[in-house]
Amino acid sequence: MRGITVTGWRAALNAGARRLPTGVIYGAGLLPVPTLLINAQSGALGPEPIKALEHALGTYALQFLIAGLLITPLRRWAGVSLLKFRRALGLLAFAYVCLHLLVWLVLDIGSLGRIGADIVKRPYITVGMLGFVLLVPLAVTSNRWALRRLGGLWHKLHRLAYAVIALAGLHYLMIQKVYDVQALIYAGLVVFVLALRLPQLVRAGKPG
Repeated sequence: MRGITVTGWRAALNAGARRLPTGVIYGAGLLPVPTLLINAQSGALGPEPIKALEHALGTYALQFLIAGLLITPLRRWAGVSLLKFRRALGLLAFAYVCLHLLVWLVLDIGSLGRIGADIVKRPYITVGMLGFVLLVPLAVTSNRWALRRLGGLWHKLHRLAYAVIALAGLHYLMIQKVYDVQALIYAGLVVFVLALRLPQLVRAGKPG
């Protein structure tokens, strides 16, 4: 029996993506949350469960940011169209960033008076908070109504996603005590995603 061709594989993948409801992505993307909370309560996350929970949530956020920014290159160079899932991936990234921040604020810091001081004194927190601030308008405008209302401005605004992922990757690296293989892989993926989009950004930045 003849094996499936690349074209056939691509067509099957695209057909499957068209049939798959976006809600499945949201559901699957949020599945780790209850498991992480249960593990934190049971002590399965190790001797520092709060730090481990923070790190896990932040890692998921970075993974979804990377996945979301790979959607366009996949379509352009591989012919795989997953555009219908891009908003879900972006909102999942935002959800995990919010949970990451919430754990830090409530369980780690535990004092409103310390928040401002930590943001100023600790560079990795400064970088992370800047990334969060830039991510908020992207999440708020991640809907068809905002796209219609903002028009061309919407596309310019959503270029902030590149700054967000750069800051997220830097924040991830800065909190590492040891640059292990996983940290280097994530750093490499961030650089790879930005490099893929660099020509497009340069073209967009040139005056018409």
